[in-house]
Amino acid sequence: MSASQTPPVSGVPAVSGLVRDDAPTLLVKIFGKDRPGITAGLFDTLAAWSVDVIDIEQVVTRGRIVLCALITAPAGNGGGATEGELRATVHSWAESLQLQAEIISGRGDNRPRGTGRSHVTVLGHPLTAESTAAIAARITGTGGNIDRIFRLAKYPVTAVEFAVSGADTPVLRTALATEAARLGVDVAVVASGLQRRAQRLVVMDVDSTLIQDEVIELFAAHAGCEAEVAEVTAQAMRGELDFAQSLHARVALLAGLDESVIDKVRSEVRLTPGARTLIRTLKRLGYQVGVVSGGFTQVTDDLQERLGLDFASANTLEVVDGKLTGRVTGEIVDRAGKARLLRRFAAEAKVPLDQTVAVGDGANDLDMLNAAGLGVAFNAKPVVRQAAHTAVNVPFLDTVLYLLGITREEVEAADTHE
Repeated sequence: MSASQTPPVSGVPAVSGLVRDDAPTLLVKIFGKDRPGITAGLFDTLAAWSVDVIDIEQVVTRGRIVLCALITAPAGNGGGATEGELRATVHSWAESLQLQAEIISGRGDNRPRGTGRSHVTVLGHPLTAESTAAIAARITGTGGNIDRIFRLAKYPVTAVEFAVSGADTPVLRTALATEAARLGVDVAVVASGLQRRAQRLVVMDVDSTLIQDEVIELFAAHAGCEAEVAEVTAQAMRGELDFAQSLHARVALLAGLDESVIDKVRSEVRLTPGARTLIRTLKRLGYQVGVVSGGFTQVTDDLQERLGLDFASANTLEVVDGKLTGRVTGEIVDRAGKARLLRRFAAEAKVPLDQTVAVGDGANDLDMLNAAGLGVAFNAKPVVRQAAHTAVNVPFLDTVLYLLGITREEVEAADTHE
């Protein structure tokens, strides 16, 4: 019998598809050592009373199960089965499996949740009790209520997700950003809804995001000017220098290098831990993935082929007569250029801009991060962390998956069935 078919109880008519607030209900809680068949056994036991299931929650932690079922109370009219008999039968069944049972009488369904729905993802390495308590308290302080908590991953970081109602997402994000910085954990707050799962284009920066290196510094090492280039790069990434001017100044130092150095640099590039997992998982889920870089197509084209990327764009080093000229050709991929390319990729992928994800670490990524539906600052400079939607400060790129609600178990299952 469905909830919409529930007969009147104690003279109170049922509402189609709903349980009246004053209709008698029972919360049945089962807990103990987990084993196969517990859920089926409980509902087989309850089926004799033709009760309707209003809500179910189940969690298994370290081999211990907690199973809660909210059901309509048995009718108990005209000599029929009574609530007391149901209680006795459930307790007897639980004892036969060495489980404990608790049955609580009440009225109606769960209380209505407040307006405003958010997913709060907390990443810890490790995740301490102190930080968890502080995050939970700050959620409460914004007027939010934690409706559910779910673990997304246990390694390489601990990632848990709080489903929160009753607080506006921007207010919650601002409050938790301050708390996260104080605690040294990463907290991402995104609005709940279908859009979260619909984000079908991910665009990443390359240097110090997809890869661990700054490509121009790899070239500079072969030209003997690595320290000088590194200092200019750091100033540009902090937003202290105009990116285009700094790019021209740095590239000029590479003049005269033999083009054979390009293959050497390609071989020196180190992917960020988790990069392959992130891209492989996104592609399996139907996402399109691209990169934009203030670096060079001589490297990004190779990455695109190796990783199966859908889009790639970067600056191009000019080569004449087998030598680097110290100049770049074509349109400069700078801060504004990265945002422009995100929009271009989204249009080509036929994905609305608010369903895109951008990931980057430098000041020249800010326009792109702000233009995307979700902007993620990855091990970023302070100016970037403060301006992005959310920040990740652990050295594992695949943690971006958790911000999309994808669990580690889902990733591993996909790898197993490859």
